[in-house]
Amino acid sequence: MRKKPELLVPASSLEVLKTAVVFGADAVYIGGEAFGLRAKAKNFSTEDMRAGIDFAHERDVKVYVTANILAHNEDLEGVREYFTLLKDMGPDALIIADPAIFQIAKEICPEIEIHISTQANNTNYGTYLFWWNLGAKRVVSARELSLKEIKEIREKIPEEMEIESFMHGAMCISYSGRCLLSNYFTGRDANRGACTHPCRWKYSVVEETRPGEYMPVYENERGTYIFNSKDLCMIEHIPEMVEAGIDSFKIEGRMKTALYVATVARTYRKAIDDYFENPKKYEENMPWYLEQISNCTYRQFTTGFYFGKPDESTQIYDSNTYVKEYTYLGMIKEVKDGLYRIEQKNKFSVGEEIEIMKPNGENPLVTVKRILDEDGNEQESAPHPKQVLYVELSGEAEVFDILRKQE
Repeated sequence: MRKKPELLVPASSLEVLKTAVVFGADAVYIGGEAFGLRAKAKNFSTEDMRAGIDFAHERDVKVYVTANILAHNEDLEGVREYFTLLKDMGPDALIIADPAIFQIAKEICPEIEIHISTQANNTNYGTYLFWWNLGAKRVVSARELSLKEIKEIREKIPEEMEIESFMHGAMCISYSGRCLLSNYFTGRDANRGACTHPCRWKYSVVEETRPGEYMPVYENERGTYIFNSKDLCMIEHIPEMVEAGIDSFKIEGRMKTALYVATVARTYRKAIDDYFENPKKYEENMPWYLEQISNCTYRQFTTGFYFGKPDESTQIYDSNTYVKEYTYLGMIKEVKDGLYRIEQKNKFSVGEEIEIMKPNGENPLVTVKRILDEDGNEQESAPHPKQVLYVELSGEAEVFDILRKQE
């Protein structure tokens, strides 16, 4: 059996980074306030990035920083300043797509590994070797590759070169994310980090001589979504991903909540560990993985391009309405005098049954016995997001456990 792959999990904020680390990530990828492809994500301030890297490194988890925009002239001087700042923080790798940014990284911080982003459209072993010969340690495969193609790449590149491939998350209608729709419709450039996700919008056809008559391309009760793909999910195909020679299993979602990240990280962590402990155990626990992975906000699932080019039934989904099984209430930040301090995310009330989501896979059901504000005043419910609360529960919880309730 090949070596156990790294589980690489996204984080949109310091809280989500801590969640990813505690719930099973081997590595976390994050974006700073510039030069990454998720401008709408919260992203990390300099202080939070430093704190996040320290938190992860104390727990033997790696941190990769994205700088994967396709740069214009005015970006380059800022990139140089940014990498000088990152050099001092010591992330484990930079994720880069643009050759100019690659050269600046080699000049400013040669001691930090460079990983080539999927945004660079890495679809063949010649491209992998090109980047390897320039000094890249890892290349992220384009989503358009099959497992057969990835396996062939593995056979034709140096053994110590790493392949990172997406395991779970959103698919894009454009070639490895190079989309022009956002820029065309809104003036916000997806290739410079400002995608507005127009592939998720509703569309109709209008015939030129009949303005105002909107004809659906294909419609169900929720509308028409001609560009919208199902989400990738390879939880049932870990053996094939391992056999293809992939070194890092990447979860998509740098704009997702702590609940989503905890759910996906915990599920894939257990699935990978079970498979390497005993493939039979992995098969037997498959119902649990599938149940857990459906507990977070998601679209319907697909295996993408991994088993060949997807047809309409396997990739395109006719509704981009998210399925939502659980609501995120908050993460436990402190335990004090039998009370649990959280920053409340969504409404819940005294007397409600909620779940404590634990990193070890348990989800004990408990009752909310009391809710107190920061001044110790009792309240019947928690209607205000971001309010700091102290909660008494009928069961025990620990710092970093997540509170959630079923819809």
